[in-house]
Amino acid sequence: MKIVLVEDEIITAMNLKRTLEKKGYTVMAICKTYQEVLTVLESDTPDLFLIDIKLRLSSMDGIQIAEAINFNNTIPVIFLTSQSEIATFERAKDLQPAAYLFKPFRADELVYQIELASSHFKPSNLNLTASESVFFPYKKGHRKIAKNKVFLIKAEGSYVNIYIEGKPSPILFTMNIGYIQQFFLSPNFFKLSRSYIVNLDKIERIDADYIYFENSDISVHIPKSSKQLLFKHLTLTKTAQNLL
Repeated sequence: MKIVLVEDEIITAMNLKRTLEKKGYTVMAICKTYQEVLTVLESDTPDLFLIDIKLRLSSMDGIQIAEAINFNNTIPVIFLTSQSEIATFERAKDLQPAAYLFKPFRADELVYQIELASSHFKPSNLNLTASESVFFPYKKGHRKIAKNKVFLIKAEGSYVNIYIEGKPSPILFTMNIGYIQQFFLSPNFFKLSRSYIVNLDKIERIDADYIYFENSDISVHIPKSSKQLLFKHLTLTKTAQNLL
């Protein structure tokens, strides 16, 4: 298993590295900032991130870094922290981390949590992109979602609303959007922001600021940061006047 450490206390980082390597894990890198994390992700994808929440040398804390990492990835995160404030825990909980451990950590406890994370997030042998439907945990069982009927996925903290054509209201599932994204990787699904995934095939109209869907009153604001990339995924024509 390949692990990236996000930790700016060098003694703690080296203790973690020795502990993990002794147990047979590969420590790909020790990062102190989000920019260093991005550099690692450009070359390879780790199986797990171990992230300290309080980072003195970074403009982003560990929770913000974890959120940014999983904006377009689904990589399990274990938080390490010396902070016991409820507010900090609530922020971390919204990201549904694999574990939340207090310093000083115990080696055996850390290894157990890593193994549990590996087990829970282990990719399926099924081709998730090719499957036409998926069963998500719902109430005391599972509910089938036909992916070609989904026109919008909206995050609500640690929950997700899935909007299905022909249904008067969305279906609420207890999972975060980073996790659910792995089941909607086909080219017609586009992650518009941290809160929205849209089905490009279900878009009826776009104006300067909003997306409108077929047979629905729902509209979604287009963030400026995503507009250019969104338009690259759509076949847009120019007016005859602009062609002259």
